[in-house]
Amino acid sequence: MKQHDADHHSPSQAKFSVGLTGGIGSGKTTVADMFAKLGASVIDTDAIAHQLSAAGGIAITPIIAEFGADFIDASGAMDRARMRALVFSDSDARHRLESILHPLIRTETARAAEQAEGPYLIFVVPLLIESGNWKRRVERILAVDCDEQVQVQRVMQRNAMSESQVRAIMATQASRQQRLQAADDVIVNDGDPAALLPQVAQLHTRYLSFARLL
Repeated sequence: MKQHDADHHSPSQAKFSVGLTGGIGSGKTTVADMFAKLGASVIDTDAIAHQLSAAGGIAITPIIAEFGADFIDASGAMDRARMRALVFSDSDARHRLESILHPLIRTETARAAEQAEGPYLIFVVPLLIESGNWKRRVERILAVDCDEQVQVQRVMQRNAMSESQVRAIMATQASRQQRLQAADDVIVNDGDPAALLPQVAQLHTRYLSFARLL
């Protein structure tokens, strides 16, 4: 963990904040949407990354400079499929892309947090456990947990990927055990979506009480 990462606390940290994470296909977005409906301010770092690398996004020019115009699609956005294939096979390329995106994501995340009006903040960070610095930027870590085979099936159906492709992505993420060890709170999402809301509602009540203590 880098020492300077601790210096990225923004003024938004006056608000109680939760880092929401989980492996691919765990149901992070579904859970985040439920918190948002209850009134939490949800800031999705993946959505921010998509905006940055969409047509006209501020990451496009540095991506072209680093990787070439071949990685930009006809609409002017980053060619996600092509970039994904590169960064999963080349760790150096992944680090180069991260060095472009991560500072921009951090800036946009801080801006969104400043403007948030909910009683507390939920930062949706798929690689929260892996990134290290996020653990020092939130008060609590919430993991969405599910059986790994359930993850695989969901992503295969959702993204039309093979099992080997899904497992290759999972291999780049923290393990289920690592996430559970790091988490302060856990939501289990193994099957029935109806089982999610009571868990979310209970944590929402808890987070409201924590927020009032700040």
